[in-house]
Amino acid sequence: MEGIFVTPIMAIGGDVILTAVLLAVALGAVVYSGIVSKNKLKETESKLKETDLKIESELSAAKEKAESLKKEALLEAKDENHRLRIELDREIKERRSEIARLEKRTMQKEETLDRKIDNIEKKEETLNRKLNDIQEKEKQADDLHQLRKTELERVSGYTSDEAKRVLLDEISQSAKHEAAILVKEIETRAREEGDRRAREIITQSIQRCASDHVSETTVHVVSLPNDEMKGRIIGREGRNIRTLETLTGVDLIIDDTPEAVILSSFDPIRREVAKNALEKLIVDGRIHPARIEEMVEKSKKDVENGIKEEGEQAAFETGIHNLHPELQKLVGRLKFRTSYGQNVLKHSIEVSKLCGLMATELGLDPTVAKRAGLLHDIGKAVDHEVEGSHAMIGAELAKKYHEPPAVVNAIGAHHGDLEMENLEAVLVQAADAISAARPGARRETLETYIRRLEKLEEIANSYEGVEKSYAIQAGREIRIVVKPEIVDDLGATQMAKDIVKRVEQELDYPGQIKINVIRETRAIDYAK
Repeated sequence: MEGIFVTPIMAIGGDVILTAVLLAVALGAVVYSGIVSKNKLKETESKLKETDLKIESELSAAKEKAESLKKEALLEAKDENHRLRIELDREIKERRSEIARLEKRTMQKEETLDRKIDNIEKKEETLNRKLNDIQEKEKQADDLHQLRKTELERVSGYTSDEAKRVLLDEISQSAKHEAAILVKEIETRAREEGDRRAREIITQSIQRCASDHVSETTVHVVSLPNDEMKGRIIGREGRNIRTLETLTGVDLIIDDTPEAVILSSFDPIRREVAKNALEKLIVDGRIHPARIEEMVEKSKKDVENGIKEEGEQAAFETGIHNLHPELQKLVGRLKFRTSYGQNVLKHSIEVSKLCGLMATELGLDPTVAKRAGLLHDIGKAVDHEVEGSHAMIGAELAKKYHEPPAVVNAIGAHHGDLEMENLEAVLVQAADAISAARPGARRETLETYIRRLEKLEEIANSYEGVEKSYAIQAGREIRIVVKPEIVDDLGATQMAKDIVKRVEQELDYPGQIKINVIRETRAIDYAK
């Protein structure tokens, strides 16, 4: 038990001792740290004193350096001030010298200006004196002029206004005379130059446009393989030949000509249809009314197609585009139309080419000229169906199918039915005459031609007051010169109408004839 109680007490005593030891150690640590802190404080104070000394040393050095820099800056400022003062003095001296020089030049200019002013004043005085002298002389001249005018009026017996009128009349008459001479010379030169140029253009156009001429006839000869074929063409009791003549409107002449049948008709298209139908019947061998009717219908279609192709070929050959299809057909029909033996289609193509060549030489539009030339005789394709001259019929057709106004006028005016409104109409008329007048172009005996011209002049000369008459343009125009003292203006108009009626009644002629009655009054005098 004792052992048991001793152990706890010892244990309790040991804890107290440990606590005391710990307290002692803590106290010693505090004492030690105080001692250490005191030592460090002393060291810190020592270092602060050293730092103060060092700072005071550096401050004194900085003050000395600042004083040194201040002295150097003052010296530099004094030097710069001295340098600027020297430069300012030099600039002031230069400006003073420049001002002195300018003042000297100004003084010289003022002196020069003063001298010029003096000279101008002297000249003004001289001019004033001369002006006074001139005014005095002008006054004297006016007095002399008035005196001379008065003397002239006294001597001549005219006042000044009357003398002016006389002088102006004389000058006017002289100017009119010279102007008339000049106008006549200009007109003569222009006429000569125009004639020469026209001859050149026409000659070149004719040379560049060479066309062949074939004389057309009003009959066709169809060859037969043998004479027995004639009987088959005639048929039993003439049935076949009557059927063929009835359907085609063509006369079949079967005579003693060996192996040939003649087709006669003034309608070339009907004649062409009959020729094609007969040739087809001969080749086929079956000739009877039904077969004849079939072949005639087929031939009509072939001829219509041929007409269309001919029209297209003519337009292509002349370089004309956008031609109405109906006009092309009418142009193609001209292949079967003749005028005094001249094929109208070939004639129209030639006129178109001539118009294009002459238009090019004159600087006109060749397209319009060629178009008018090709269509100028288009009325002949239907003139047997429509009343009127072929020129006016053609103009109406061209207008109907919307051709340009220049083309319409050229077609209607190429025989004088309309007034010419453009140069293309003149070219068409000239080209038409050239083509018709080519040697071999038209078939007409010389005796008939001369007889027609003589008869035309005979009719004109039978009227009273006719001085001379000339049939020109291959009998297409007659010019009648009348005596002005016998036939007046109204009489000339009436004479033209009377001659037209007699020509229409007594002459046979192609196309139309222009009656041109000329009455002129001439004033003739002689300078001696």
